Amino acid sequence: MYFKKNIRKKYTDNSVSTNIQYDDDQYIVKKTNKFHKVLFSLFCAGLSTFSILYCVQPILPIFSIEFHLTPYESSLSLSSSTATMALGMLFTGSLSDSIGRKIIMSSSLFLATLFTILCALMDTWNEIIIMRMLTGFALSGVAAVAMTYLSEEIHPKFLPFAIGLYISGNTLGGFSGRLLSSILINYCTWKMSLFIIGIISLTASIIFLKLLPESKNFCGISFSPKKILYNLILQCSDKILFSLFIVGFVLMGSFVTLFNYVGYRLMIKPFFLNQIVIGFLSIVYLTGIYSSLKASILIKRFGRRNVLIYSLMTMILGLLITQLNILIVIIFGLMLFSSGFFASHSIASSWIGYRAKVARGQASSLYLCCYYLGSSILGTLSGVFWSFGHWIGISIFVIVILLIAIKIVYRINIKDE
Repeated sequence: MYFKKNIRKKYTDNSVSTNIQYDDDQYIVKKTNKFHKVLFSLFCAGLSTFSILYCVQPILPIFSIEFHLTPYESSLSLSSSTATMALGMLFTGSLSDSIGRKIIMSSSLFLATLFTILCALMDTWNEIIIMRMLTGFALSGVAAVAMTYLSEEIHPKFLPFAIGLYISGNTLGGFSGRLLSSILINYCTWKMSLFIIGIISLTASIIFLKLLPESKNFCGISFSPKKILYNLILQCSDKILFSLFIVGFVLMGSFVTLFNYVGYRLMIKPFFLNQIVIGFLSIVYLTGIYSSLKASILIKRFGRRNVLIYSLMTMILGLLITQLNILIVIIFGLMLFSSGFFASHSIASSWIGYRAKVARGQASSLYLCCYYLGSSILGTLSGVFWSFGHWIGISIFVIVILLIAIKIVYRINIKDE
């Protein structure tokens, strides 16, 4: 008991002071050349990362047909990547605290591109899953470190805006990967689709390496398993951080669940949509570009907790609207769900960077580890609900876990934001 209280006291003393004085010359500020370089290079990183990660989602039905798989088995091509990405974050974030941010992110992008191109050369389902697992593990270095880099280099005054823009780039990357693979699969094989996406990602990785400024405020610490464990306990003992880890788990799990199975729903009666049309539905992700930036503005007025609750409620409202069998109404519901999701993720992730003052790389990694574990675990588990209740089963599952997230956020004391 003494150890636990001591941990909490140290964290409070060192981590959540609200009277911190910042040296403006130490940070990158808005409307400067460096600020634009950072945002564009991380936009390229997000484009590469999430186009590679999610390019298989629109072709899950194609995998089902070609390899004689159930929807649950086909979804492993995505959940296997997010699982290894989550596990990799437990190491890459801490490793970046030791050897630097840019070198980890650059290496990760190039390795992920390589594995994506190799995946396009595989012939069996097991080989594909192995390549996807390696891809996810490689990508963990970007996802775990990017927001930590921003938290260190961007002036705290502009940090929510910068993270909002970064998440907007991730949104566009996820949209581009899904849409491009949806179009390509109708004109060439899935192998050629993955190969082309790999080449595009290689180009984005080169731009990232050339443009991203070296870290100015990075202070390396020794890579010590004992210290990593200590910081893990330190961060999990903070109620707000721990709550945000759970919210991240629910957020990504619900998002991936919905978009894993909406394609299956729209391919059957009464819609019978083809793969290209379903792929174009990914355009609803672009609402995240607006909502993630808007959320960063609203939290200044209403506070992080309140805006996060409203965003989660928006996701539920959007999901309820999709219950009607009218295509235009379903699209509107998906837009609401997506806007709520990206706003929620933007708030939660920037909150992590603000709250954690010790081992930020590890704190960000823990959040994203939970985030992508939610994608893997809940995204796979939801297959059971599809089997028993199809879209209604999926909807009930997602609404329940979102209500749990709302309750967790509601219990956060506004004074502790």
